[in-house]
Amino acid sequence: MPTLIRLAGVGLAAVLSVTTAAVTTAATTPAASAASVDGPTVMRQRVVLTQAGNYPTEQNRDGVFSVSWRSIGQEDLTGPTHFSVDLPPGVTTDGAMFYSTPYDYTFTQTVSPDGRHLEAVLQGNRRPGTDEFMKIHVHAAGTGPITGAITATVANANDLIPTGHVSTYLFGLGPLPPTIGSLPYVDGVSATTGPGTGGTPVTLTGHGMAGAMVLIGGVPAPGTCTDTACTVTTPGGSGSAAVAVVGTGGTLHVPTPFDYVGAPPALPSAPVLSGLNTPSGPVAGGTQIIVTGDELASGTVAFGGVPASRSSCGPQLCTATAPATDGAGPVEVTVTTAGGTSAPVTYTYVS
Repeated sequence: MPTLIRLAGVGLAAVLSVTTAAVTTAATTPAASAASVDGPTVMRQRVVLTQAGNYPTEQNRDGVFSVSWRSIGQEDLTGPTHFSVDLPPGVTTDGAMFYSTPYDYTFTQTVSPDGRHLEAVLQGNRRPGTDEFMKIHVHAAGTGPITGAITATVANANDLIPTGHVSTYLFGLGPLPPTIGSLPYVDGVSATTGPGTGGTPVTLTGHGMAGAMVLIGGVPAPGTCTDTACTVTTPGGSGSAAVAVVGTGGTLHVPTPFDYVGAPPALPSAPVLSGLNTPSGPVAGGTQIIVTGDELASGTVAFGGVPASRSSCGPQLCTATAPATDGAGPVEVTVTTAGGTSAPVTYTYVS
């Protein structure tokens, strides 16, 4: 059922209908939190996050801990995945190192000026069952006991099961029991129109937004979210763009879009391919291919015009699975991005 919320932001109607994402908890559906994907009926995709490592101590003020996650389901987890790490007073970081190969993704991060808040966005289709992690170096100032908690979160709009999204480590005690984040709620939006080049400041107010990201036209808007507000800057775009707040407890689709006016930003350069690591494979498909080149980020791979069974692209590398074909012979492999379609390289199907 749609949830009615009152939006008090500039230019918004007094009462609007907001459709929220379906949220299922382990309490209502015991199987929802299972890590198994046995049986063909398990269709949902989810990501589970944990943290562990060498945290600072009274004797050693420096530490390195890992925030790890695993995609669980039958298909790739798609769309931007957002991570946040909050540190207690006196504990700071200078950033994270993300560990995952091959490099068929983009990983961007920002650290707050005080060093206590880190946000990162991972873009790329993530294989189910793959463990990935980022290592975070932290330093505790002063002397004596360290108090407070480290909280790490993950959010993805295609993950409809809100378990496993919040991990908390309490100094002096250790890991805390898992918690379920709140579903975001928005009651005000400061701006709903701006230039196609982007750069418009937008503040969404409400609650349940800690650890969230804002998508405008499906693109992450740079900025940060507290429990009561998300302050972001619009990316470039055109036309009427859907707005969503993707939180640890689910996704809220804001009913009023952001309307871009004027010319959009210039398109990126067209992708350029330099080669394949595997030049041939069986007509039955299923061969794992690495495509190298430039300007490949967020691209899609096709074999003879047929989309790859799966693909994920970073700036200079795509992984792809060759689809099945009717007959042996050479086909053209291309990568398509917002900047256009690459010149082809040749892949040969063999009987």
